[in-house]
Amino acid sequence: MRSKLVAALAGVFTLALYSSMAVGSKYNFPEPQSIIARETYDMHIWIMWICLVIFIGVFGVMFYSILKHRKSLGYKAANFHHSTTVEVIWTVIPCIILVVMALPATKTVIAMKDTSSPDMTIKATGYQWMWGYDYLQGEGEGISFYSKLSTPRAQYENKAPKGENYLLEVDNRVVVPVGKKVRVIITANDVLHAWWVPALGIKQDAIPGFIRDTWFTADAPGIYRGQCAELCGKDHGFMPIVVEVMNADDYSKWVAAQLSASAVKTSMHIENK
Repeated sequence: MRSKLVAALAGVFTLALYSSMAVGSKYNFPEPQSIIARETYDMHIWIMWICLVIFIGVFGVMFYSILKHRKSLGYKAANFHHSTTVEVIWTVIPCIILVVMALPATKTVIAMKDTSSPDMTIKATGYQWMWGYDYLQGEGEGISFYSKLSTPRAQYENKAPKGENYLLEVDNRVVVPVGKKVRVIITANDVLHAWWVPALGIKQDAIPGFIRDTWFTADAPGIYRGQCAELCGKDHGFMPIVVEVMNADDYSKWVAAQLSASAVKTSMHIENK
């Protein structure tokens, strides 16, 4: 009785430890900030729980068999070749588990690909080693800029202390309004890149000569950081992505400022000619 109690307490402790690690660990997904990111996170946790239950079940039976049916206790090995019933059971149960996991996963993947009816469209182009952005449709149409790493060189040469957002800072952020469906058209100018912002549930390859697209709707204002997720050369680690989500009024002000600055640059360029 005592051993069973100890085993039960150990199981509860293991489940509690895993749950706390899943929620609070820095190695887990960041807090989701879009519906796709939330569904992806929930799927991740759900499947990990399934794996944990299978792990405990399989190894629990294995260790129980090893300890309770060992030769020193007088047990003798069973002499049989196979059991059709057992084979059917261990084939059907995994199939059912896979279907249970596949159905919600398929639903999320289909939702990821639904870029129809966006409120705005942004083109992201990968370069060695920076990103270019063009606002193609919606409020902000006509805005265009490059986004480069802004972490001081002294930090990554170990000549100065590392900043809070080391290698995740840019000179120009992608700015979008909260609650709007943003379609991102992704391509590359030279080699393979990948546009990845985990908090928004986005990861899409940028392929030269091809157009890929994805989308997100940010739940709350904030700054969300990501990186190029495809090895693209010596400065691959120096291609951060920063998306700033603003409320509608602040976004309109940002758009007005960007368009005004663009008009001034165009005017100066014409005058210089």
